[in-house]
This record gives sequence, structure tokens and C-alpha cells, in this order.
Amino acid sequence: MDAPRLARLIDAAEGRVPCDAIVKDVRYLDVFTCTWRQGDLAIHDGHLVGLEPGLSGRRVFEGRSRAVVPGFCDAHVHLESSPLTPRHFQRAVLGRGTTTAICDPHELANVIGVPGIRYFLDAAGSMALNLRVMLSSCVPATDFETNGGGTIDAAALTGLMHHPKALGLAEMMNVPGVLHADPAVLAKLAAFSGRRIDGHCPLVRGRDLSAYAAAGISSCHESSELEEAREKLTKGIAVWIREGSVAKDLRALAPLLTMATSTSIGFCTDDRNPLDIAREGHIDWLVRSAIGLGVAPEIAYRSASFSVARHYGLARRGAIAPGYVGDLVLLDDAETCAISEVLVGGVPVGELDLDGAHDGGEARNTVRAQMPEAHDLEGPKGSVHVIEVRAGRILTDRAVMAHDAEGVARLSVLERYGHGQKPANAYVRGFGKSMRGAIASSVGHDSHNLIVVGTNPDDMRTALGALIASSGGFCVVQGGTVWAHLPLPIGGLMSPDEPAVVARALEDLHRASHHIGCELPEPFLQLAFLSLPVIPSLKLTDRGLMDVDAFQLIDVRAA
Repeated sequence: MDAPRLARLIDAAEGRVPCDAIVKDVRYLDVFTCTWRQGDLAIHDGHLVGLEPGLSGRRVFEGRSRAVVPGFCDAHVHLESSPLTPRHFQRAVLGRGTTTAICDPHELANVIGVPGIRYFLDAAGSMALNLRVMLSSCVPATDFETNGGGTIDAAALTGLMHHPKALGLAEMMNVPGVLHADPAVLAKLAAFSGRRIDGHCPLVRGRDLSAYAAAGISSCHESSELEEAREKLTKGIAVWIREGSVAKDLRALAPLLTMATSTSIGFCTDDRNPLDIAREGHIDWLVRSAIGLGVAPEIAYRSASFSVARHYGLARRGAIAPGYVGDLVLLDDAETCAISEVLVGGVPVGELDLDGAHDGGEARNTVRAQMPEAHDLEGPKGSVHVIEVRAGRILTDRAVMAHDAEGVARLSVLERYGHGQKPANAYVRGFGKSMRGAIASSVGHDSHNLIVVGTNPDDMRTALGALIASSGGFCVVQGGTVWAHLPLPIGGLMSPDEPAVVARALEDLHRASHHIGCELPEPFLQLAFLSLPVIPSLKLTDRGLMDVDAFQLIDVRAA
């Protein structure tokens, strides 16, 4: 902030010039002491300059004793998994009170490489949402899959680290690489040693967790068990409690959130689609749910704002105090997080220009898969390893059973970057005992090859064909007919459409999936995580069945 702007703020704070806006007669949250205070909030040049009555403003918002809290901060999100473009993502979340988001663009980076990271850095510069970018640390996530973006090394990342919207190093998913001191991993950690480094270490405990933290990693959003999260806090790792469209950890972790821990706990969505945002909310959903689970409102709101901003060194954000950015959420009821108005830099969301961010023409036409024959989608028969889905979790269980046992479906992953590979085939249980047909997605974390689950190869082939023809998307097929389809032509990950349009398409997809007998409430993102080889326990990549615990490919046939 330059001297002339500082002078303007001081003049407004002293009453020598009118402020841009006054939010009168409110009960605002002091996040430093977790206390509610009464006052008038004066805003000038986008920043708060006073909390006491008496200042004049060119514009006055009548608070009528409503509660006001700082704008919410999503501590970890992949915008691509919304699956909205940046400008449409901000349309979906700003009105829900999320004014800052810390994103990791490794989904698009796995598809097109460094340009995928630059896409989000460039978009961040033209958004009303305060979007900050953590630079993707694991592209590809492992050597056991094929991506389109190649390998992004330490040199490429350091070339981006001085961008004004770049914060640090994104989730370090390569836990074995850290623990075994892999030189390529250490080069990235060393390059970012003076910045924040996000973690990704599900179920890691004890000596391994200590070694992981000693490497400079300071947060993790993958805790799903209470004692796991508690140990991370004791070792200096901030815990981001996640409620995405599939992974839902709040109920398990809410007892950990207290006054003492709230400075090291925040909220994140990771992967949350616009249908869930429209029906339930975004970070406001986590706040509302946490309060419903017994967390004090003051603590929930602090964790939703100041705790995350402070962790990432976002100076002058996340609090209601002089000099802080005027991102404010006005509440009709603090107990239920009932939002009546959101101000960004003192301006109501409805008055903001939300059309500034570009929409990714450089990321189109990335699906170049070779159409398989139906017999290519046949897996081995007999006694096989089966991935067992946990509804609402991205962790999977494992079993050995007959390939045609009740509830067991076929699962295939098809490399989509034009190398002409045959699909990898395995089996999965948990989509529904009576499912008949196929569900397919081009969102297949993290390399985003095409993934399809089904009960017969013909429907699976039809579903893959629909995705190839639309350069990506979600679809549901039965009897050779495509019942529902959402094209995702930008990177095979994002739709260029408005959030409401995407939400309606997702509703159609969910109805269609239930029609063919799928029992999962969110089958598409659940399916997407079945190809992620860094989340225990058994996953399928385009190269074969991955035993994540042993960190190696295994035969689908059981010994």
C-alpha cells in the first residue's frame, strides 16, 4: 500500500474526509478475542478505517443490530472440481460469504502442464473473489498413471513463485517421496522453505508424521479421524476440516474445534459441486453445521476466516479491525449463519463486475482417447481383488471375492491423452446391488483419464464414447442410450456454463444414476476418486490396479 493511499485511509479514519461507506449499528465479531462488540463499521478505499460511531459516509448501510463477521476463506479448493470456470465459481460462492479461496490447480496442471497453473494465476488477477494460488507440487501425483501435463519440476515451480497471486507449494501428496528423501521432492520442499507448504497425508501417524512435518509441511486437509487430526495439531500441522461433495469429515472432527485449537483449524471444501453449493452452501455450510454440532459460533466464525488468513500470511484479511479489507458477511442470525448481505471491499456482491476472468480456451480439446471395443472392457474372471467404496469417503476398503458376486460392478480407466493404450480393468462394489448400465466421468483424480463403472461392456463403451465426443464430461447410460450428459470441454474438467445451468445438469445426472440403480448420493465425484493412487487403500489407474498401502501395482486376480 503506497503513501497516498495510506494518507486517504488515515484522513477517513480521523473524519477529515467522508468514508466510502458506513455499516451502522451492528454487532460485529472481534476474532482476536472471540467477542461480539457493538459499533459502526466505516470503510474507505476497500478497507475498514473505524469501528466507533460518529464518522460520516457517502453511503450508509443500516445494520439494525445484525451480526457481522469477516468474509469466509476456503482453505483448500480445486476450482476445476466445481466443475466451474473461475468467473462462474465466484458467482456461486461470493453470495454465500466466501470472499477468499486458496486454490490448488493441479487438476488442470495434470491435463495441460504449467499453462494450467498460469490459467488460474491470470484469472485471479481479474476476479472480485480474492483467489490465491498454491503451486501444484505433484504433477503427476505418482509414476503409476499417465497424465497430459508431463512432469512439473522444482525449476518450473520456482519460475512461478513470485507471481503476486502465488502463495506457496500446494498439497504434497507424495508421502513416500518425502519419507524416503526423494531428491526431486526435496528440491521442491527446499525451494519453498520460506513459504507455506500444504500437506496431504491421510492416516499418517507417529514417526512418519513427525518426519513429514519436519520437512516444513504445515497443513493437511485429509484428516478423517479425530485422533489422527489431534496428532497433526500437536505436531504443528494445521487441520483444514473438509466438507466436499464426497469427502465429509466435519462430524468426525468437530469435537476437536475449541477455543484453544481454533487458531490452527480452518474449513475447506476441496471438491464441492454447484448443486451442493446451491442446496446447502459453501463455507457457510461448514459454519452452520459446526454450530449445529455444538461448536460455539464465535469459534466457528474465527476458523472460517481469521485462522486461515493468518496461516497463509494474508495480511489485513480475515478480521473486522482498522486497516483490514472490508470483506464482510451480514447475518440475520449468527446461530444458523443466515446470510442477508455480503460486502467485498465494502461493495455489495450484487454490484460487482463478476465477468472479468477468462474461460480457458487454451484448455479445450484435451480428450484424445482411442475408442475401445466392448471386449477391451472385460476384466479377469474368478477370484479377484475388489475395491469397496465407502459412501461419503474417498478412502476405500478392499476385498477378495468372485468377479460376479452380488453388487460387484466392472470398473475401467481409459488413458485419454492420445497414446492409444487399452483400458485397465478391475472391479468395484458399493455403487448399488441393482445397478444396470454405466456411469462415466472424465474427472478422474489426479491425471484425469476416463473412468467408467458399469454392469456390461456395451453400456460402458457407449458412455466412454459420449465423453470422447464432448471432450469430457459426466454421463449415465443404460441399454445403449445416454440418459443424461454434462459436457466438460475445458480440460475435460470444467463447463463454460453458469452455475445454475450446471446444477440443473447435475440434478438430471443424479436422477438418471438413481434410475439405473446407483445407490450413491454423489456417484460422479465418488467415481473420480477411484483412480487417485495416493488415497488408501485400493485404486485403479490407466496402468492397472494400485495397492496404495504397498505403493505398487498388483494383479487384479487374487492369488
